Amino acid sequence: MNRRDFLLSTGSAALATVGTSCAALHPAAPDALIIDTHQHLWDRRQLNLPWLVNAPKILQHNYTTEVYQQAFAGYRVKSIYMEVDVAPSDHVKEADFIVDLARQGKTTTIAATIGGRPADPAFEAYVKRYAGNGIVKGLRQVLHGDSTPKGFCLQPAFVQGVRTLGANGLNFELTMRPMELIDGVKLTELCPDTDFVLDHCGNGDPKTFNPKLGPGLKRNGTADGWKRGIDAFAKRPNVICKISGILASVPPHRWKAEDLAPVVNHCLDSFGPKRVVFGGDWPVCLLGGKASEWIEALKQIVAHRAEDERRRLWSGNAIKHYQLSV
Repeated sequence: MNRRDFLLSTGSAALATVGTSCAALHPAAPDALIIDTHQHLWDRRQLNLPWLVNAPKILQHNYTTEVYQQAFAGYRVKSIYMEVDVAPSDHVKEADFIVDLARQGKTTTIAATIGGRPADPAFEAYVKRYAGNGIVKGLRQVLHGDSTPKGFCLQPAFVQGVRTLGANGLNFELTMRPMELIDGVKLTELCPDTDFVLDHCGNGDPKTFNPKLGPGLKRNGTADGWKRGIDAFAKRPNVICKISGILASVPPHRWKAEDLAPVVNHCLDSFGPKRVVFGGDWPVCLLGGKASEWIEALKQIVAHRAEDERRRLWSGNAIKHYQLSV
């Protein structure tokens, strides 16, 4: 999609949002309240995050609630913490920290998705420690790392652990390599009583739609292959899609909203207006741009959609799915 086609498809409403600050929004605007369903926080003095050792330098800083609130200044945001892949020995420490933070009610954080290992023999006891406390809404184990073998999420012990989440009223958040989305679909079929959130648009890579942005990773496959995976997920009634993460895949200062639009629009069209939620993916989004740049780009992309659909994307669906009180 070239710039001319993008602007024609979104109409003048898209242009009107460029540079608009949240402070200027009418209180009833669809994005007057934003539920960020993917907030990362970390302090390396408190938690052990092995993956950060080889991460880009911009991610090796400490990212606390104070820094988060500065990054989202000017927006009315409530956030759901997303686990940060700490060393397994720190899972309880991380979860206890974020539950306490949310209970204090002094920051934007009102709920959490904690980390854990569904295949662990002690997983059920770990889940019951947090189930029903009103803060923890789900759990994630990242599956897109190079060290995770293909098909890992279909191992019997893993499947049983994910079923345990559903039995305790918690969801499972899927973060997968694009070429393995069908494995995730099979997992949702094996666990029909567990609700799932497909993170980061199924890790759709805008570079597969626009090679001018740079070469895509081989593990991300083709645009058509990713689309087939998204469409298969969309057919599953126990799955919603998180519109997040794709900013981390594009080179900073070299992308425009229309470069992100093919990934966003395919997810929105496939899942429909009632099964999509917004995620900031801060600070990982800084690999491609600021949180405000991601929000403003998404505003442009969805400007032509109905007001009710936009309100559902920014907050309504998250309030319903995560059972939030805001």
